[in-house]
Amino acid sequence: MADKFTKGGQEAWFHDQGHWGGFFHTYDSFQVAGSDEQPRKIHIFLPRDYEVSQENYPVIYMNDGDTAFFPGGAYDKTWNMAQVITRLYLRSQIRKVIVVAICPLNRDYEYTHAPVWNHDWGGLYNYAKYLAYSVKGFIDDNYRTIPDADQTMILGSSHGGLAAFYTATQYPDQFRCVAALSPSFWVGLDSTIDISLFEFFGPFSGHLKESELIATAYPTLQNPHQRLKIYLDWGLVREGGFHNTFIEERATARGREMQELLVQDFGYQENENLFVVEDIMGQHTEESWSERMEKVLSIFFCI
Repeated sequence: MADKFTKGGQEAWFHDQGHWGGFFHTYDSFQVAGSDEQPRKIHIFLPRDYEVSQENYPVIYMNDGDTAFFPGGAYDKTWNMAQVITRLYLRSQIRKVIVVAICPLNRDYEYTHAPVWNHDWGGLYNYAKYLAYSVKGFIDDNYRTIPDADQTMILGSSHGGLAAFYTATQYPDQFRCVAALSPSFWVGLDSTIDISLFEFFGPFSGHLKESELIATAYPTLQNPHQRLKIYLDWGLVREGGFHNTFIEERATARGREMQELLVQDFGYQENENLFVVEDIMGQHTEESWSERMEKVLSIFFCI
């Protein structure tokens, strides 16, 4: 069953997939007035009692929204976020939240800030600004949110994890919580040459400390008054194709560099404002990221 409605000048539809934890508002052509962004699909997962409660809720903004709740993306897979959240609610492990899942238009372009060999790149600056103002502005204006940055999370995996980290470091007054699963911190370093050449020259190209990503993030990371709460992870499985042998291997190597930088150069404290997980069974897949989501959400939204 689906019912159409209009909110904040945007056409949307209500649909209920039967999850105990909540129901959906989906905007098929979301476009904030005055924005030059192309229309895109956004799914919003609301607590089951949203329409009758008076409560305001923390918000999770999730990249790769086409795989968050329903099968999609390049491999027609899903994180099954509604099921994950429902399980946590039933165990009384997390507070009720609103999840805003933003579907990409051109994923390679929107989620990268630096060159990637033989791929579109360079749209992350504008995408992060779009999330911080157009999307978050609309959600805060039209839903009962807790708009404070320390109650607002940006979440993603792979390139989406890179985009989440970048967005939080550029807009800490909007997003003070960030979870980057298998993040592509290697973009701009190990991405600038054909990967077939790595067997001759080795996989490392420069140091993360000297990267454009860290240079851009530096003002936020070194400011104790804008201290982010950060979750990072990666998987240790190296079999099963290119996504594990190269992409997850690079996520691991550069993720460990990031962990060391955050602690040694920026004063982050592990298990206080920095949480790092190495998943010995983890792969570069939606299934692995979904399996780790209960831990992620419990860290940020525990009761």
